[in-house]
Amino acid sequence: MALYALGDLHLSFQADKPMDRFGRVWKHHERKIEKYVRQIVKPDDTLVLTGDHSWGRKLEECRSDLAFIEALPGRKILLRGNHDMFWEAKKTQRLNEEFAGRLFFLQNNFASYGEYALVGTKGYTFEGPFYLDRRGRVIGWDEKKEEQAKKLVDREMRRLRESFQMAREAGYRKFVMFLHYPPTSILEKTSPFTEIAEEYKVSAVVYSHCHGESRFGDSIRGIFHDIPYLLVSGDYLNFHPALVME
Repeated sequence: MALYALGDLHLSFQADKPMDRFGRVWKHHERKIEKYVRQIVKPDDTLVLTGDHSWGRKLEECRSDLAFIEALPGRKILLRGNHDMFWEAKKTQRLNEEFAGRLFFLQNNFASYGEYALVGTKGYTFEGPFYLDRRGRVIGWDEKKEEQAKKLVDREMRRLRESFQMAREAGYRKFVMFLHYPPTSILEKTSPFTEIAEEYKVSAVVYSHCHGESRFGDSIRGIFHDIPYLLVSGDYLNFHPALVME
């Protein structure tokens, strides 16, 4: 039994929004997803998909994409991404009821993986706009949008803390934390998300959202304060699921 993660599938079987305009790595990317997931993930493994599953804006427009995910091997756990318009936070329980035994939607709850609780939320981080000098260095940013970003971070932190508390009340003392957005912005070395990861002594922080080579280094990768941080964006991994633990 192993735990894997992969993010940003951006499927569009019904929405007709091909991704290859974002680079060669995205050409027929759904074929890569199916090929590599089937090569790597076994039926008794767990695969956490860290958001941006479908371009469909309503659930009926996502049925084919979710069916594609459902047909992949392993137990599939889905995190909410910024493009997952079909999934409102208040509808998580309804989705879990409809897809019971097939898909699990991770939001304001937790999932079990052996003695670990898998806890996650969409997260948020300030993405600018930033003002650069001629050398490409950040010399300023939109402070009004930064204030709005802080409010969204506070909201996501409340959701995350509630999920950690639910898992702890259920008896869990070991955790893996999942985010869609990166845990820090390009202006930050730490954040509320890194702080809560350290507070709960999580075994790993897994996130996605950072697309394109110029964005892969936007946040923490590797060991930070004794915690592994894994970027699992689809194009970063060329759509190979990343091993989180086994």
